[in-house]
Amino acid sequence: MSKIINASEFPTEVLNASVPVLVDFYADWCGPCKMMSPALDKISEEYAGKAKVVKINVDENPEVAQQYGVMSIPNFKFFKGGQVVDEALGAMPATALTNKLDQLL
Repeated sequence: MSKIINASEFPTEVLNASVPVLVDFYADWCGPCKMMSPALDKISEEYAGKAKVVKINVDENPEVAQQYGVMSIPNFKFFKGGQVVDEALGAMPATALTNKLDQLL
């Protein structure tokens, strides 16, 4: 299951993580975001211990979305060592996300 985080948890869960982190910037009203949710939960289970998958609501945490230049959602940012190293935009097959994650492992 993907973990939902907020702005105060972002540094611990993402920036200081010891493994690569896939961050899903989403909103509750976003249809494509809802479509991606089952795929993200599956990726979270598959990569347990190797990488993390977290979700952050852009409506509830606008400062984080703004800091990372999130203009449209779903927006996926891949973090490694506290830095954004890759990103993907919009609904897509889960394999598109796992291929990017695999490159970071």
